[in-house]
Amino acid sequence: MNNGEDIFTKTTRSERILFVGEAMGVFSDIGVAGQLDMKRCDNMIDAINAAAHDKFDKIVVVMSCFGSKLETGLKALRQMSQGTETFLVAAMYEEPFAIDLLGSGKKALADEYLISPIETKEITNTNSEPAAAHTDELFSESIEHLNSRIRELEKMVAQDDLTGLKNRRYVRQFLSQIINRTHHETPSATLLMFDIDDFKHYNDTYGHAVGDNVLKQAALIMKKCCRNHDVIGRIGGDEFAVIFWDIPSGSGTAERERRQNVEHPREAFVIAERFRKEISTTEHNFLGMAGKGTLTISGGLASFPQDGTTVEEIFEQADKAMLDAKRSGKDRVYIVGKPNGNGATAPQ
Repeated sequence: MNNGEDIFTKTTRSERILFVGEAMGVFSDIGVAGQLDMKRCDNMIDAINAAAHDKFDKIVVVMSCFGSKLETGLKALRQMSQGTETFLVAAMYEEPFAIDLLGSGKKALADEYLISPIETKEITNTNSEPAAAHTDELFSESIEHLNSRIRELEKMVAQDDLTGLKNRRYVRQFLSQIINRTHHETPSATLLMFDIDDFKHYNDTYGHAVGDNVLKQAALIMKKCCRNHDVIGRIGGDEFAVIFWDIPSGSGTAERERRQNVEHPREAFVIAERFRKEISTTEHNFLGMAGKGTLTISGGLASFPQDGTTVEEIFEQADKAMLDAKRSGKDRVYIVGKPNGNGATAPQ
């Protein structure tokens, strides 16, 4: 197949789309995508040339196909197609980079990002017919309302409604993508599992409303201690999980990558310890005058690939380390496989 060749059947639809990158696995409804007026380019050079010599209503770029050349390519596309709406298609682990590329104002290199696989309706209204001029405004409002509702539903699928963190399904899928991602370097990730020590006591003594506040407070403090790209989730009850993972090389500035890449599991342990100390020293006013003592957590760390090569193995090992921490007195974080909790800091 020649670069730049149209691979989708053209229709009478007025909206033209420039698709940049590998299409395999991007669309969940490939049959519908095949009806779009879409031109695909395998590489950025062909895409830039196409944008320079033709007019497109939308540009769709698959982020994982371009690595360190993505930002330069997007800048050139932006220059050649001013005013054209640009979508980024990102894997879960690429979401932080997609957000950076959206930026603001003139610095924005794209208008929106979508998590793959996507449906064609996310990039174009495939079912619409031309509206009468006097109904254009009402039609636009209806579409905006529909898009807003879609975003709300997507959030519900991925988000824990109590804490605002990611949910169990999202955390497991994200870790799976990290393990399976195909970069030149070997991907690394560390999973922290932790829960609130004696959480049942707070529910029984103060009621479930206070118990919910305990969970919300833990979520807030954990977000404060973690980096922006780490994935924090509530996976059930009072149990939480955090994925500390490497920024792929070429995804940002050298300084940003140096600062955000972690040494597994040592640096992840440092962050977990920061959280453990923070939550145990914070004054939790919602416990009231009768509330005695402080909140503590027990956690366990397991890393890919040294502690397991599947999502199930990593979760199992982190859970084991967490249970060892509880058996050893609680209020501590253990690294899996360390004799007698070696590498863990006991409370002072």
